[in-house]
Amino acid sequence: MAHCRAMGARPDQEELLLPLVQAVSEQLARRLRPGIAPEDCGPAFSLAAAMAAMGQLAGITGENELSSFTAGELTIRRETGNRDAGDSLVRQAERLLSPWLEDGGFAFQEVQG
Repeated sequence: MAHCRAMGARPDQEELLLPLVQAVSEQLARRLRPGIAPEDCGPAFSLAAAMAAMGQLAGITGENELSSFTAGELTIRRETGNRDAGDSLVRQAERLLSPWLEDGGFAFQEVQG
């Protein structure tokens, strides 16, 4: 929740954000490679969960108050009028955790030609 507050979450959003962060954390934990625990990802796991929850909140409420947020080398910016900002936060969260996540199901197959 501290990351969400740092990204601009208002106190009146916490009732909805807390279960969102918990659900997103569980979803992300299930996508980790075998043998990897959320703790193995360091601070990236909690930051990614907060980013994804804020993105989903923006999709639920139709608003996105995040204009700029920086954590280490990661910077998130929202341009005025960007309707895909919520989805963008979710994608950025997945990229942040990509070193620890299982493949997303994409595979190359040999094609004889």
